[in-house]
Parts: sequence; C-alpha cells; structure tokens
Amino acid sequence: MTLAQELTAGLTQMGLEATSEQQVKLLDYLALLHKWNGIYNLTAIRDPEQMVSNHLLDSLAVLPYLWPQRWLDVGCGAGLPGLVLAVMRPEWSFTLLDSNSKKTGFVQQAAIELGLNNVEVRCERVERWQAKQKFDGIISRAFAEAVDFVALTRHLLAEGGHWAAMKGAPEPELARLPSDVLVERVITLQVPGLEAARSLVVLGVKK
Repeated sequence: MTLAQELTAGLTQMGLEATSEQQVKLLDYLALLHKWNGIYNLTAIRDPEQMVSNHLLDSLAVLPYLWPQRWLDVGCGAGLPGLVLAVMRPEWSFTLLDSNSKKTGFVQQAAIELGLNNVEVRCERVERWQAKQKFDGIISRAFAEAVDFVALTRHLLAEGGHWAAMKGAPEPELARLPSDVLVERVITLQVPGLEAARSLVVLGVKK
C-alpha cells in the first residue's frame, strides 16, 4: 500500500473527509518530516509508513472533537498535531509553540512550504510567554502530565476556552488535577494502524 493509499484508508476508517489538496499537503508534510529528520532528529519514528499512522492519523483522530477558532499547540515538537490540524481547518488559526529552536525552525519552514497562512510559530518557554490574544483551545500531545499542562498554560486560555490533552490511558493523571479544573470529556480514540491506547481529554475551568 502506498502512503497515499494508507492515508486515504485511515481517513475513511475514521469517517473524516479531506480534499485531494489537503491529502497532498499532509503527504508533503510527511516528506519534509522524513527529510529533515535525518538532520535534526525530530521524531524517533524513521519509517514513512509508520509516520502515517503514528503521526498523521494520530493527529487527525482528535479533529471531530475540536472547536473553533484560535488554537495553541504547546510543545509542538515537529508540528504535531498543530500543522496537521492547520491543513484540515484553514479557517481556524494555530500558534505552534516549542522551546527547541531546531524544531520550531523546521515547523516554520514546513508551514511556509505548505502554504499555511493560518499558522504562527513561536520558540518560547510556555510559562514565560504572553500572547496578545488568548486561545479558545490549547492542545498538547505528549507535552506534560495533565496537571502541569494546565498549570503552565492557564494564563493563555481565553475565558470559556478549553484544554485538549492527547493521552494514552489518562485516568491516573486526572485525579491530580486542581479542584477548579473540570474534566468535561474523556474520548477513547481509535487510530488505524496504532495498537496503543489513545484518548483525548477535554478540560475546562469550573464556573
């Protein structure tokens, strides 16, 4: 199966629709990731076929559960899930933040090459960074334990905004959240080609 076929099959299995242009952009991103990985060691996964399931489909699995409009991807690494989501939701805006300049350098270049006008890249430590406008959604994938994720980003969340934490099995972490943080949803995700447990935890601030 080609990478394009694997991506199309995965999208179909998850009930997601992507235009042919979006699918091309996702595969172009994968090609860039594979190329730069040799120089910058952006991800431990080297095999492009594995990258389709572990990176693209894993990032896409959360899409049906997200909301408009302004998003922050904290600890974005090589641009996951932020760049993938930005391809799929051109009408939303995405700020991708990481303290590793090699990774943000790659993300910036990838955003330019993919023509993503809805992406801003920041090389900062999240706890020190102040945004001009706060975010409706803050997402992370393997950034930190839930309690630290909330603590480090709380100053960046807009009123009425929510956190979206991509996790494996999240339950032990959720018990340690502060009392004013509400676990709104824990969604079990099925990612084609991935055996590991995956879930999305949506958190909010209690009124």
